[in-house]
Amino acid sequence: MFLQRTAFAAARRTPARAFAARPFSSSIIRCNAPKPGAEKEGKILPFEEIKTEDDLLPPGAKPGTVPSDISQATGLERLELIGKMQGIDIFDMRPLDASRKGTLDNPIIVKGAGDEQYAGCTGYPVDSHQVIWLTVSRDRPIERCGECGNVVKLDYVGPLEEEHHHDDHGHGHGHPPHVEPKTFADYVKPEYWYR
Repeated sequence: MFLQRTAFAAARRTPARAFAARPFSSSIIRCNAPKPGAEKEGKILPFEEIKTEDDLLPPGAKPGTVPSDISQATGLERLELIGKMQGIDIFDMRPLDASRKGTLDNPIIVKGAGDEQYAGCTGYPVDSHQVIWLTVSRDRPIERCGECGNVVKLDYVGPLEEEHHHDDHGHGHGHPPHVEPKTFADYVKPEYWYR
């Protein structure tokens, strides 16, 4: 028992350095060393030179500094920030034309890059009713407000090719295709449809 206690006491008095193969500081240096074949650092490209997603990789902050939004933002956020730096509004956040009431012959144009876009109608004249959200899509590009009759139309500005990957049944990612629910408009005679 006496021998066991002296072994524990000796172990406690032995400096920790004797057990370590190398100091902790050199481990950190080796960990931070660049790896062979590492990717090039991201950089801020002008908006016109952005072609792929790899062009939207950030440079990151220098060691010991606090990163800014532009040095760490990626993807759409980075594209938006670079556009704003050059005076380009990527998402076109201006309000829709409210100086007139949209008609079937002259609808209010809503630009959209996706398959579906939402437009809020507050009536004509402006603010004559609560906001009613109208949904326009590539399949149904024209929508009419049920409260005031204002007509909006989708102007699709997105990519023309289909980018979805389909499985054996023609459905994207194993999901069934979207089916629009039936509404009263589905039962209107074709001669009454708007063109």
